[in-house]
Amino acid sequence: MTAIAAETVAAPERTVFGHPRGLAVLAGTEFWDRVSFNGMQALLTLYLAGQLFTPGHIEKIVGFVRFRAVVEAVFGHLTTLGLATQIFGLYIGLAMFTPVFGGLIGDLWLGRKRGVILGALLMSAGHFCMAFDQSFLLAMLLLILGTGALRGNLLPQVGELYRPDDARRDTAFQLYYAMVNLGAFVAPLVTGALAQTFSWHVGFAFAGFGMLAGLVIYLAGQGQVVAVAPKPARAADRVRVPLTAADWRRVTALLALVPVAALFWIAQSQVWNTYNLWVRDHIQLHIGAFLVPVPWFQAIDGLSPFVCLPPMLMFWRWQAARGREPGQLTKVAIGCFIFAAGTLWLAAAGIAADADGRAPILFAVMFHLVSNLGWLYFAPTMVSLFARAAPAPAVATLVGVNMFSTALGSFASGRLGSLYETLPAPQFWALHAALVGAGGLIFLLIGWRFGAAYGITRSAKARP
Repeated sequence: MTAIAAETVAAPERTVFGHPRGLAVLAGTEFWDRVSFNGMQALLTLYLAGQLFTPGHIEKIVGFVRFRAVVEAVFGHLTTLGLATQIFGLYIGLAMFTPVFGGLIGDLWLGRKRGVILGALLMSAGHFCMAFDQSFLLAMLLLILGTGALRGNLLPQVGELYRPDDARRDTAFQLYYAMVNLGAFVAPLVTGALAQTFSWHVGFAFAGFGMLAGLVIYLAGQGQVVAVAPKPARAADRVRVPLTAADWRRVTALLALVPVAALFWIAQSQVWNTYNLWVRDHIQLHIGAFLVPVPWFQAIDGLSPFVCLPPMLMFWRWQAARGREPGQLTKVAIGCFIFAAGTLWLAAAGIAADADGRAPILFAVMFHLVSNLGWLYFAPTMVSLFARAAPAPAVATLVGVNMFSTALGSFASGRLGSLYETLPAPQFWALHAALVGAGGLIFLLIGWRFGAAYGITRSAKARP
């Protein structure tokens, strides 16, 4: 039995901008997934610290006393703010990692379509459960499981729209991720305005209806989501190819990169977490009589990649034309250093602060531009590095392992977030800058000393 079972369905003839119509369906579904997820992300820490975990609310959460005891047994005693940041870190970390298992369940049991439907329904139910204090823990569980089921089965369908030799595949993923960033831009604007104008619960409800809108788009467009690429065979029919000694060296080297990459994600995750509290406390939010909602700054984080990507790609092409484009490990190190510089910019906010201790709003805008340039150097390059350097029989597994660094960083950022209460803001952000900067130094060391020996070369073009 071969390792690949070929699809025989013909490719759709009708296209949108030269791509299968199914791409528009999947990208539209992903847009609403990101409206749902990023809308929730923009509100959560503010909501937990400002309302849910305050007296009169926290006592109502079903099962929370026992849950808090378990969390504090692992992370130590947590204040209200520390508890809020830690739970945010746990939520984001698990939501980033469960798609690995969601995709596996879709492969072996549910199938892609039912996996997406299940994920969308679970996420919608989770957002609606956020409307009640009592069901908060249930909401978290539903959202984490739903994110895993939906994302683990939606993204693979993009690749299945194209044959392996189709030159449009790379462009298709760029278009798909453009919708990811567009959703990340729109969501905080809407949910932040609703939460400030009406209530937190109205903002969460919008995220729930947004996910239902995505499900409607997905179901209505099923006739266009026609797979033409080969799909993996069932697990029982796969031919297991043993790894060689050289393969195992590469696996070991890639696994060693995970905790180093987590140093970057500690700082990045803090931008989704404690950063909202810092903006609330240290940025001048009034423009005339208008009070800018704090979640709107997360919208800048969604928009910044659009602004930073074109000049960065032009710069890389300029470097490549002169034979000076850095290798992948060097690029991720540069990403760490740029992000560290952005985080130090937050530490220096006091220099531009007014008499009330608040820096101008443009100070925060500049941070998002700088930090997202670092993200563009780091995050896509890490995925590419794992996909390139992993032995062929273990590519999918190791690309999934790369996601675990995001989860580790999120867990750690939640615990470090509690330091916001005890450290002055400059020291708090300087600590995070030091962590991500240390990650950059370690990546450089690995590339210079061990990369070639373990099959992870310094050259972006070299093959292991």
